[in-house]
Amino acid sequence: MTATLDPITDALAPDTLDALIEAALAEDIGAGDVTTDAVIPADMTCRGKIVCKEDGVIAGLSVASRVFAMVDERITFDAKTRDGEKVQEDQIVARISGPARGMLKGERVALNFLQHLSGVATMTARYVKAVDGTKTKILDTRKTTPGLRGLEKYATRIGGAFNHRMGLYDAVLIKDTHLALVGGITPALRAVRKAYVDGDINVEVSNIQELEQALADKAPRILLDNFAPGQVREAMQIIRGRAEVEISGGVQVSNARAYALAGAAYISVGALTHSATALDFSMKVTRY
Repeated sequence: MTATLDPITDALAPDTLDALIEAALAEDIGAGDVTTDAVIPADMTCRGKIVCKEDGVIAGLSVASRVFAMVDERITFDAKTRDGEKVQEDQIVARISGPARGMLKGERVALNFLQHLSGVATMTARYVKAVDGTKTKILDTRKTTPGLRGLEKYATRIGGAFNHRMGLYDAVLIKDTHLALVGGITPALRAVRKAYVDGDINVEVSNIQELEQALADKAPRILLDNFAPGQVREAMQIIRGRAEVEISGGVQVSNARAYALAGAAYISVGALTHSATALDFSMKVTRY
């Protein structure tokens, strides 16, 4: 089964999010913004707008808002769109106002979160669109930025994907490395079933021989790793509904539909998080 992630109580929970933002602000501001503190009077106020500079899907507005609030609670953040909505080049996604020093100090960290999460959501939406009209679900993976897994998996959800396991602790996936160390599928499955009597089990296979062994051992879910679309079709003829099927490896936006039409229930894509290009945003300010 895929792991569930509540976007409010998990990824955006204050006790989790605030610690992450605090670390990011400390990394950027350190002992103080020497330029802003020298140039900008302490009592100056300003208003600003955050502008998206290219088309995409937005994610992370609440994170950006929280950054500014943690820098200076007097800063107001008025979102003009919502996470999950499509945005266009030159679209204003938020208006902000308040103490100028705080706005300048929070700018980069807020935009860094916003551009990265929006990039993940945008990449994900492309994959989801590619398989539209099929029964295949796009899954994310554990190939995430250390420390940002919850937020990145939130962003893939915003882009339309489903969350795979959150970590090593919440689902069984027997990989090629496990098979290499214990001598194959049969002993691996035997050990897992002994340890987790009622657990869901996914077995990764890299060729038809391993697939046939996984089926013989009644693996409930099989991951076809680095199979070409034609090989997936061949594998589906062998499986014939005896196991759920997931595909991973070599899947790109350009061939995702071919994989989906081959009949797998799931396609897991590491690129959603490890190769997403940031969506470009900028903040413009005026004094008032």
